[in-house]
Amino acid sequence: MESEKPTKDLIVDVSSSEVKIALMEDHRLIEFNTESVQGTHFSVGDVYLGKVKKILPSLNAAFVDIGDKKEAFVHYLDLGLYFNAFDRFVKESNQNTNLLDLYSSIPLGSPLPKEGRIESVVKQGQMIIVQIVKEPISTKGSRLTAEISLAGRNIVLLPFAEKVSISQKISSKEEKKRLETLVRSILPKNYGAIIRTAAEGKNAAVLVAETESLIDKWKSSWEKIAKEKKTQQLFTEYSKTTTVLRDLLNDSFSNIYINEERVCDEAKKYVSLISPDQEKIVHLYSDRQPIFDHFEVTRQIKSSFGKVVPMKQGAYLVIETTEALNVIDVNSGIRTKTNDQEDNAFEVNKLAADEIARQLRLRDMGGIVIVDFIDMDNNDHKVALFKHMQELMESDRAKHNVLPLTKFGLMQITRQRIRPVTEINTAETCPVCHGTGKIASSIVIDEEIERKIAFYVIEKRERSFTLKTGPILGAYLKRGFFNSFIAKWKKKYRCKIELVESSDFSVLQNELYNEKGDKLE
Repeated sequence: MESEKPTKDLIVDVSSSEVKIALMEDHRLIEFNTESVQGTHFSVGDVYLGKVKKILPSLNAAFVDIGDKKEAFVHYLDLGLYFNAFDRFVKESNQNTNLLDLYSSIPLGSPLPKEGRIESVVKQGQMIIVQIVKEPISTKGSRLTAEISLAGRNIVLLPFAEKVSISQKISSKEEKKRLETLVRSILPKNYGAIIRTAAEGKNAAVLVAETESLIDKWKSSWEKIAKEKKTQQLFTEYSKTTTVLRDLLNDSFSNIYINEERVCDEAKKYVSLISPDQEKIVHLYSDRQPIFDHFEVTRQIKSSFGKVVPMKQGAYLVIETTEALNVIDVNSGIRTKTNDQEDNAFEVNKLAADEIARQLRLRDMGGIVIVDFIDMDNNDHKVALFKHMQELMESDRAKHNVLPLTKFGLMQITRQRIRPVTEINTAETCPVCHGTGKIASSIVIDEEIERKIAFYVIEKRERSFTLKTGPILGAYLKRGFFNSFIAKWKKKYRCKIELVESSDFSVLQNELYNEKGDKLE
């Protein structure tokens, strides 16, 4: 009997400043992403009209200004086969031109030679269309490509291309031929495509709808290019929410919970496009309790992102991250399942491998990862641990390579690095004591809150409040049902007060909001 596939829940927390996305597998946090909704952020997949600032003949590359403080980098080999077609489109497009006719009339021409030089193709000050393939990390700017691609769930659209390639994971020759014939028939001139594994078995209507939406997205950049030849963002990848859905959504997804109506509608619309039968799994979360607290995401974040990561029965990991290297040390702690030291080391190492594979995805750790496992003498155990780690890493979407253990018990893992490691400081400075170690007495905290409520009721004529606190202060304020502080304040000031507890808040931290949801200082 086959074991059941793990269920996946996607939890999306939308606030005014950021969108936080948690992927839960059997209620265990597997991936965590944040997306800022304020200011400029340079993300993988974003497409820009950039200005070439400097040619580097020695590296056969160029620095490109895309609006970031750090200049981005493009190598000659990343210009793509038909760079000249993109270049001609940029130069010839203007507001008096029929852009559709211009695009379809540009010949692809000869592909760029592999052994060519960048200075013969690109000049300083030239405006070029580029796409981010690696986000800025530390002192380095974004890594770019001029071979633009627009990724969908089933198809990757390639402007100014002619090839139609198919995922090697589709094994059926008949299905490959069907998909290639179908996609070629729906692609307009000067477009190519990569058919993804998810397209297997999909009908023509789904593929046509997705192809048209990707072409419309590419066309949306044309007016910007024609209007003004300046450094600017042409279009962005889908939001992180829809990007996660695009890459991960499958039959094992059970629920998607989103606490904001607009984002929920966007997700429903996208799911209906890529997988119509799964639209019903998208739900709007409307409870008063914070969504991450309700699904225990906050607790798992706090326990998973520290330097020390606890595991079962006293075992733990110590994780150190530098710019060039990530080091993970495995410690057995007080854990002794058996009296045999070798067997105990093997059991702890297998347990650690499970957690390490999760941590790599959770923190999006890239580059070189060195794991110092507990020493084992048995070669069978070493081979078994290596195979176990390979199996665990199979579900990781990032390109990776796992090497066998060295004679010193070290395992080397390389993992594709396209964005900075996700870091969350779990040791916070207390907002009440500001790091001094001393806080106001809990006996007087209720007076401070009452003064604030009294001021807004009497001076500002507010009549409805939401009081947000940590669990400890919340329990203190509502103890004694009829005699609680909350009940007294409601009666005394003839107002509505709703208490909401958040596990993100420290001991005495509290915030007061009016009926519109505005924070009251």
